[in-house]
Amino acid sequence: MFKKILIANRGEIACRVIKTAKRMGIQTVAVYSDADRNALHVKMADEAVYIGASPANQSYIVIDKILDAVRQTGAEAVHPGYGFLSERRDFAAALEAEGVVFIGPPSPAIEAMGDKITSKKLAQEAGVSTVPGYMGLISDADEAVKISREIGYPVMIKASAGGGGKGMRIAWDDAEAAEGFQSSKNEAAASFGDDRIFIEKFVTQPRHIEIQVLADSHGNCVYLHERECSIQRRNQKVIEEAPSPFLDEATRKAMGEQACALAKAVGYTSAGTVEFIVDGSRNFYFLEMNTRLQVEHPVTELITGVDLVEQMIRVAAGEALPFAQVDLKINGWAMESRLYAEDPYRNFLPSIGRLTRYRPPVEGPTANGIVRNDTGVFEGGEISMFYDPMIAKLCTWAPTRAQAIEEMRIALDTFEVEGIGHNLPFVGAVMDHPRFVSGDITTAFIAEEYPEGFQGATLDTPLLQRVAAAAAAMHRVAEIRRSRISGTMDNHTRRVGDDWVVSLQDQSFAVKIYADAAGSTVAFADGASLRVESDWTPGQALARLTIDGTPLVIKTSKIPMGFRMRLRGADLKVHVQTPRQKDLAGLMLEKTPPDTSRFLLCPMPGLVVKINVAEGEEVQEGQALATVEAMKMENILKAERKGVVKKVNATAGASLRVDDVIMEFE
Repeated sequence: MFKKILIANRGEIACRVIKTAKRMGIQTVAVYSDADRNALHVKMADEAVYIGASPANQSYIVIDKILDAVRQTGAEAVHPGYGFLSERRDFAAALEAEGVVFIGPPSPAIEAMGDKITSKKLAQEAGVSTVPGYMGLISDADEAVKISREIGYPVMIKASAGGGGKGMRIAWDDAEAAEGFQSSKNEAAASFGDDRIFIEKFVTQPRHIEIQVLADSHGNCVYLHERECSIQRRNQKVIEEAPSPFLDEATRKAMGEQACALAKAVGYTSAGTVEFIVDGSRNFYFLEMNTRLQVEHPVTELITGVDLVEQMIRVAAGEALPFAQVDLKINGWAMESRLYAEDPYRNFLPSIGRLTRYRPPVEGPTANGIVRNDTGVFEGGEISMFYDPMIAKLCTWAPTRAQAIEEMRIALDTFEVEGIGHNLPFVGAVMDHPRFVSGDITTAFIAEEYPEGFQGATLDTPLLQRVAAAAAAMHRVAEIRRSRISGTMDNHTRRVGDDWVVSLQDQSFAVKIYADAAGSTVAFADGASLRVESDWTPGQALARLTIDGTPLVIKTSKIPMGFRMRLRGADLKVHVQTPRQKDLAGLMLEKTPPDTSRFLLCPMPGLVVKINVAEGEEVQEGQALATVEAMKMENILKAERKGVVKKVNATAGASLRVDDVIMEFE
């Protein structure tokens, strides 16, 4: 077994590999850029080597710099994680030439299956059903438009060396094909150092289901069942689960056997994932093979009990797999929610900055399941604009799908993140969505259910009443504390009333509180009552309560006359007032927000790549005005209406903050 390995990656996946290596007694080496000098993976590793400037194309994807780090530290093997150099044949080959083991498949297998164009051709030659498309090299946008017309819109424009949603666009017409081709090409070059693009038919209403395989150098190959990855936004997976709620045993077996056959055909070893599109009749079509560890691998580990990173290391060291296909059973259900540094209330645009508060839920067994959180950040750390916006992968396991979802709801409500925009409210809302709960999902789920973007969840009346009861009980605790402050009311304790009006989400509940030593009973005007028990004290950011015996977790902070409460994807202003205060509050005027319609504001921190218009120019609705790059993604900002450009405030190459004015209109 290896004594020392280097992890050629960063963030949560580097931390994840380090954890397993340490458990196996293997020393670890981290690499880091300027932006990652104080990163968590650097602190966790036994050694760390500086490899260059913050942009990935000056550090993490420069093969010579990784090789220099290997030579400096004497590492015997390199784990590439995912992304960056993980699917680069030349990287694996360079390590082989150095006599260093690549913890992944052989370089010929990477070349055969890691490249999406080559893998599709090989799959077609092997008789595997694939999605119609054009696998040849595409020289320019005009050729991309011509090919797209021949395939038939809509089409998917994809980076050949891509992954993680980078370099990927859906085009519904000629204009989007031309624009998408160039953006995909630019992103692919920046993210992977390879700007080749291919185009395939975009299949509507599909499910995205993938098979995890493990193969060793002794001729053994097994599949560790499937993962459902249909909850995607902009082709980026957001929520994954294992197994799929859609597959039956016969389809699962057929997909698994086909995945293993494909792996054996190219001499594959290590962990890999074969991705399929599955239609409503359970017909499945090969998409691609990812010749690396997948982001969502934890859900497979949770239902099989297999540490995939450990098996990758053991296979790379020449060991045989310790199990056969018959040994790999499905145990329970696992969910994964990807926590991204992106603002769901601003169309999921990237967010950067300092994590002023970062308190994940406690990992380990719960009363009904397991919580796991793979992360690469810490409280006080910085979220950089240079890398992927994923902060953590929150996973839950339970005996059934319904229980795993409930475990995830509680874990999401417990997860505290402040200082940046993040998608916790969105994934929390999805966990309560009836379609998701029923398992009736496709890759179009987010587009269909949130066509106007995400503006926060609306809680149903039963849950709203539970929140109102919690707020009333918490307000009473806070009022009693205030009444006991020395020096007030001539040192006599002010009596706290029992009658309150709780207002939230455009509803008001008149309640009466009956308190005792163990908690409070909150009675509603309609005759219903809820028992509230909690050890919450004023100032705590997380309120853990039991409402009629059922757990409820709420992120809470003080506002005038009440609380800001966040749970299940909702962000609520909750006012708790006396009946008289409620009447008077109704007479107050509401503040009108400022009019920003004459400005193009930068929606995210980022770098201006291009300004498309000039001062005095008339623009049409939908016309491209500027391109801003953040976290390796290009974002084209378009005109919302017809107008004339009065002033351009930004230039290409400028770094902008959120809401900086890019241009003004007459």
